[in-house]
Amino acid sequence: MTVLEIEDLGVTFSTDTGEVAAVRDVSLFVRPGETLALVGESGSGKSTVALAAMGLLPVSARVSGRISVDGTQVVGAGEAELAGLRGRTVSMVFQEPATALDPLTRVGAQIAEVVRNHRPVSRAEAARAAVELLRRVGIPEPERRASAFPFQLSGGQRQRVVIAMAIANSPALLIADEPTTALDVTVQAEILDLLRALAADSGTGVLLVTHNMGVVADFADRVAVMLEGRVVETGPVEEVLLRPSHEYTRRLLAAVPRLAVSEPEGAEVRAKDTGAQAEPAGGATVVELRDVSVRFGRGRRTVTALGDVSLTVRAGETVGLVGESGSGKSTAARVALGLVRPDRGSVALFGSDLARTRGRARRSLLSGVGVVLQDPVASLDARMSVAECVAEPLRVHRRRMSAGERRARVAEVLELVRLPRELAARGPRELSGGQRQRVSLARALVLEPRLLVADEPTSALDVSVQRTVLEVITELQAELGFACLFVSHDLAVVQEFAQRVVVMRSGSVEEEGPTMTTLLRPRTEYTRRLIAAVPVPDPVLQRRRRASLGLEATA
Repeated sequence: MTVLEIEDLGVTFSTDTGEVAAVRDVSLFVRPGETLALVGESGSGKSTVALAAMGLLPVSARVSGRISVDGTQVVGAGEAELAGLRGRTVSMVFQEPATALDPLTRVGAQIAEVVRNHRPVSRAEAARAAVELLRRVGIPEPERRASAFPFQLSGGQRQRVVIAMAIANSPALLIADEPTTALDVTVQAEILDLLRALAADSGTGVLLVTHNMGVVADFADRVAVMLEGRVVETGPVEEVLLRPSHEYTRRLLAAVPRLAVSEPEGAEVRAKDTGAQAEPAGGATVVELRDVSVRFGRGRRTVTALGDVSLTVRAGETVGLVGESGSGKSTAARVALGLVRPDRGSVALFGSDLARTRGRARRSLLSGVGVVLQDPVASLDARMSVAECVAEPLRVHRRRMSAGERRARVAEVLELVRLPRELAARGPRELSGGQRQRVSLARALVLEPRLLVADEPTSALDVSVQRTVLEVITELQAELGFACLFVSHDLAVVQEFAQRVVVMRSGSVEEEGPTMTTLLRPRTEYTRRLIAAVPVPDPVLQRRRRASLGLEATA
């Protein structure tokens, strides 16, 4: 018995430059209560398969083969039949809840609307059902939260609301497209536990689309690996992750950063044990926050974002800033950038007091800082060419250069980040995710900064692309000597990439120290809990870790 059955699926898109075969001869199935993980790099076709199962492909798509969802044929079905299927028999949890939710409608009303679309109930009954669904997905004070708008909830709470909408009508199949990518590790663990419990309680089958192999090891029963529109390997999760048969699967797994959870017996903890660079000795202080406090709001609505936070970053070193959402790590980075003025404390940038520096001197000071953000689509202007995006800081900081010199500098930094010069004439949307992020890096480096602030620069990237971007940053740091403040919720990446780590909690520094020492021998319970929440890409080891944490009952 299956809740999803796909046979010989082919999807071809008609474009201005001709037809593109996105999916070719894909066959797979999902049983009730089972989770099938669909993995592969961007462009492999996994999201196209998920959208095809929902009947959500655009009109430019030509579909062949067969898709059956709980006995209903999707390929060739009319829009009325598909509308009855979606939300009732099959539901979808999207990667970014901020775009899946209506910002102008209260969350309770949005859930109630899904209920009423498929059940003959009154408004009052739908409202009560919405509150009960919020309670079921673990939202605190569900009666009060039902009247909240999406922006009033945290990222993890918004994702729970999206899940509540997806399970409102007890679907036979739940399609989860990167449901935990933007979440910190503890919230990710909670969401996975929630989805696991839902599958066990209601027999819902889950098609999980992800590039996070730790999530696959923790949550999936079977795995299908996609490459260039085809399934190249499929099987039980232990077989595929521990004994892969296809070269592409082996290459994909080799690129996954792995969190070392225990040190080798009888060995000292050294940075080189996992490839992290040795800590630079005696480098000059590039940025220093000293007893910094930041508050937002007024009166009773005042929220303390940072409380007496102190941290330093030295030339040539990378400091990882980690913690849950709301811990204050991004606010600390913005204080270092001069974007947030502290209520108390001081910020020294390149030896100068940032608060006392004004006008041209301040602009000159900030020109020594480069920034790489999480989402290159949002941070790059789609109306500009790649060359214009990269050259923009040169114009903003009024560097006296001729047009020819600017073109030469743009070509130089594109080469530094391993991009061909020919891409300079293209628009950001014509590039892959990894290429766009390297354009963002080139833009950050064009002024030859002494400090690079990277805020979640790789969380939305495939593992192989992520590794390439991190290798580029590491090589450039060794060559150019800049300091790096690296904000991330991926502890495996931080362990591999940073020499020191600062763990933040509720606006304060919980603990800090050399990366390997801190993450292998944490002093505080909070850091131990963060590390325990990170899934490792080994299903046997992950099952053992879950059992040791008392979570075996929900596995």
